[in-house]
Amino acid sequence: MTTKGALFDFSGTLFRVESTESWLRAALERSGTAVPDGDLPCYARDLEDAGALPGGASPLAVPAHLAEAWSVRDRSAELHRAAYTGLARQVPLPRPELYDALYDRHMEPAAWRPYPDSAEVLRELRRRGIRIAVVSNIGWDLRPVFRAHGLDALVDAYVLSFEHGVQKPDPRLFRTALDALSVAPHHAVMVGDDHRADGGAAALGCRVHLVDHLPVRQRPNALRAVLDLLPDGATAS
Repeated sequence: MTTKGALFDFSGTLFRVESTESWLRAALERSGTAVPDGDLPCYARDLEDAGALPGGASPLAVPAHLAEAWSVRDRSAELHRAAYTGLARQVPLPRPELYDALYDRHMEPAAWRPYPDSAEVLRELRRRGIRIAVVSNIGWDLRPVFRAHGLDALVDAYVLSFEHGVQKPDPRLFRTALDALSVAPHHAVMVGDDHRADGGAAALGCRVHLVDHLPVRQRPNALRAVLDLLPDGATAS
């Protein structure tokens, strides 16, 4: 089957967010908040257990009062912020303004690193004539992250859940991406890290290829397998 389009998830697939401790340290510095060195790892551990870092670990438990917002958090910017700052507020921090500072920090390009093979694979797909879309469950505009890391020119379309009011695995989000690329589902592959969310593309007839959501240093070349899905390096037409 000829591949003409590739859909990529963002977090855990092409990029990985910084560690919880790095995230917290940046927000503390930005807000001018000092905490004893010994307390910082404890705060970071509690925030990680709470699942407060978007793109980081999932919550160990979602409080009942946040359950509804959590389930639809990627449908709007407001829901996304409310869900994640709500989780962060389960952890007592020294200053109340830190909760918004933490959320704002995770949207900065400096908080994200591309996986080592992201640029290589996107460039090779483009060289072969494959059209590329980023399809993400997210509550903010990730385009500046791609621009800051020099990958924006390799992406033909961005389809972000909060801009459409629909989140994966709803097939409508994948359909929007395919339409943006002018590619039929059976000529496309969806590359992601979440079997449930990204696997929703299979309902349309797309192939689905999953990678592990690991720290950048632990996953140097998993995306290269996407290139093997193309027939012997042939260029799409």
